[in-house]
Amino acid sequence: MGIISWIVLGAIAGFLANMVVGGSEGVIATIILGIVGAVVGGYIAAAVFHKGDVTGVNVESIVIAVLGAILVLFVYRALSRGRAS
Repeated sequence: MGIISWIVLGAIAGFLANMVVGGSEGVIATIILGIVGAVVGGYIAAAVFHKGDVTGVNVESIVIAVLGAILVLFVYRALSRGRAS
């Protein structure tokens, strides 16, 4: 998958995950967290469930990437909350 596809998929996943979880991360942080979420979601889906991985911009890839981005958002916020204290 090309770099442009990763950025587009990451932007979509990050935006949808932010809408589900709620948050105030900026555009760049949303895209980065979405890309990381796509990678994490694809790895978990392939390794644990032996289901498709993130192969392009399609519904299955978006769902996997959004679930991964939600997981990454929870971890990111838990770590950043710990640093702020």
